Amino acid sequence: MKKRIVSTEIGSIAPKIGEEKAIELVAKAGFDAFDMSMFKNVINYAWQTKTVTPANHPLATTEYLKFARKLKQVAKDNGIFCNQSHAPYPTVLSGIRDQLKRCIEITAEVGGKICVIHPQEQKTLEENAKMYGELLPFAKSHGVKIATENMWDWDREKDQAYRVACSDHESFLEYIKELNDDYFVACLDIGHAEMRGLDTSAVKMIKTLGNHLQALHIHDNDKHYDSHGLPMTMSIEFDPIIRALKEIGYKGDFTLECSHYLSGQEDVEGALKKAYDAVRELADKFDALN
Repeated sequence: MKKRIVSTEIGSIAPKIGEEKAIELVAKAGFDAFDMSMFKNVINYAWQTKTVTPANHPLATTEYLKFARKLKQVAKDNGIFCNQSHAPYPTVLSGIRDQLKRCIEITAEVGGKICVIHPQEQKTLEENAKMYGELLPFAKSHGVKIATENMWDWDREKDQAYRVACSDHESFLEYIKELNDDYFVACLDIGHAEMRGLDTSAVKMIKTLGNHLQALHIHDNDKHYDSHGLPMTMSIEFDPIIRALKEIGYKGDFTLECSHYLSGQEDVEGALKKAYDAVRELADKFDALN
């Protein structure tokens, strides 16, 4: 039986060692694929001042497609591939919005089939549908699906997350159905679904989304904060999640986004190996279910 594909984001380690080395180490750790993270390499976003500036990186120049092809070759040379990507955020800002088509192009050039693009958290269903609707023809022309992701915002007074666009299972499905397009799918962020204050869960999300669910961001947390920790080291119960994925006949990959864990480790190779072992265990549990 063919094993489920496992991959990981590289945005947590690439700023330290570059995308090429990151891909090499991801392959060495055992992963089948990598998630092409496009955060600090396409634009720079300052969270404190909420300003966007161009990044000092080949992906921010006119040579971006040439660099993307280089990364695809590096992956091929190391026996892996790009399965999906992640565009920069928050998408409400024009400086980032202007770069989303570039991110779709990069995704296609590297070989990815899905590009995760966050919703505008505080905008309406109609406003988000307009944003995605404007991008979909371009994405289709490049053979790339757009995946929206369940998000959150923070209530400082209550010290917990609160609901925004796609943050609970009902809202998420509503967004998917509004576009009603095979090229507009769901990426479930498991950690976001388990945060306090959102009145949802990863299992509810999975069962509600059904075959619209085509990508994952897998990580762990304490069911309060967005920890992006190593799976099976914190408070999320993964066995019910794996069973729910099997129940809906999930056909996508198992992609890690334990970015806070990876970015905080000095031993990148060792951390990647632990991350691989964790996601491989989850994928093998999924494969073993009848």
